[in-house]
Amino acid sequence: MTTVAAYAAPAAKAPLERTEIERRAVGEFDVLIDIKFAGICHSDIHQVREGWGKASFPMVPGHEIAGVVTEVGSGVTKYAVGDRVGVGCIVDSCRECDNCKAGLQQYCDRGPTWTYNDTDRDGTPTYGGYSKNVVVDENYVVRIPEGLSLDVAAPLLCAGITTYSPLKHWNAGPGKKVAVVGLGGLGHMGVKIAHALGAEVTVLSQSLRKKDDGLKLGADHYYATSDPKTFEDLKGTFDLILNTVSAPLDFSAFLSLLRTDGAMVNVGLPEEPVQILLHSLFGNRRSLSSSGIGGIPETQEMLDFCAEHGLGAEIELITASEINEAYERVLASDVRYRFVIDTATI
Repeated sequence: MTTVAAYAAPAAKAPLERTEIERRAVGEFDVLIDIKFAGICHSDIHQVREGWGKASFPMVPGHEIAGVVTEVGSGVTKYAVGDRVGVGCIVDSCRECDNCKAGLQQYCDRGPTWTYNDTDRDGTPTYGGYSKNVVVDENYVVRIPEGLSLDVAAPLLCAGITTYSPLKHWNAGPGKKVAVVGLGGLGHMGVKIAHALGAEVTVLSQSLRKKDDGLKLGADHYYATSDPKTFEDLKGTFDLILNTVSAPLDFSAFLSLLRTDGAMVNVGLPEEPVQILLHSLFGNRRSLSSSGIGGIPETQEMLDFCAEHGLGAEIELITASEINEAYERVLASDVRYRFVIDTATI
């Protein structure tokens, strides 16, 4: 075991503070990663504040991790010291179920081991990326291509794969009309990736405040959902609606925007229950679905795609001492579009 510096929430809803945590010794198939940058995801805030239910403390959040390998176990074959790598939302899974064998580790039948707020295979708590380093099995590490700088690559380990996976699964591409609901940490990557895939992209946001940004990021159209005329004008328009917001919506209104056989896919997770009238699905054989991050192979595919197309997150780099302020700004939608911690400041 080694002791490393980190930022942790000591209790639910408590401010994060600098502390020290223990990391396991590097095992046969492990890599030790010197974390350079860690993104702040809205889910970090949900979990620190127990918005999704009871959590374990002290909690070190962070599942958007980019860094450099500094040590490898004797059995490691995929990585070497000096490699640029990333770690996303999961650090292990059963490896035996059909989903794991298919590269869908995020849907592991026994449940994946989450990067933080979980229990590792050795019975110890998992701690996330708001720290100096992390030890991870090589099979749950991905390579960051040279075409991506580590700071803008870090948010891709959650925001990138969370939007890439459903866009690919629901065949976003040329000839398809895709709407992205919300232009935040997830939504801005959804716009970039959908555009790069060749789809016609529309942003549906509460207001037109970020319209110029949305168009620069690759959107073809931008509408305010606070205007009832939006739902009249766009009725029956979209093949796919990617909902990235973590708040309840009027699902009937949004589902009315789908074409026949269109799908609305949710990647944001509200803390409150949501309601839906099944009548809103009947008319055009519409689907309401969801998608959870992505497996390890698809995460690597996403990184390679983003490097090929020059897609990194739009970030605001902060010091570790600014984490608590950043949380409040995320809740106030005051970030364009992802906070990233320079872990050298921990």
